[in-house]
Amino acid sequence: MVGCGQFCYYELMTIEKKCWPEQFGGLSRGERRLDLRLADFKVKVGDKLLLREWDPKTRKYTGREMKKKVSEVLAVKPDPFYDKKIAEYYGFNVLFLE
Repeated sequence: MVGCGQFCYYELMTIEKKCWPEQFGGLSRGERRLDLRLADFKVKVGDKLLLREWDPKTRKYTGREMKKKVSEVLAVKPDPFYDKKIAEYYGFNVLFLE
């Protein structure tokens, strides 16, 4: 639990997400620190992402995984990479990872 003043506490979460090989490689080598995600889940600063590498060609997990701490969450407007209706409904989060 984390305090936010004298009386406010919330529990940090570990959130499991798929991660494609290109993004996984960049994050694991320290070349990337940002992750754009559809905002269809709740996430807050301090949560951990359990990123599991997913191969879209084989449609299977590769077995590689890592945990990254969310250091900042920035909500942004929809862009052309996602289905417009879903993107407009959920929006996006840019997650800054450590």
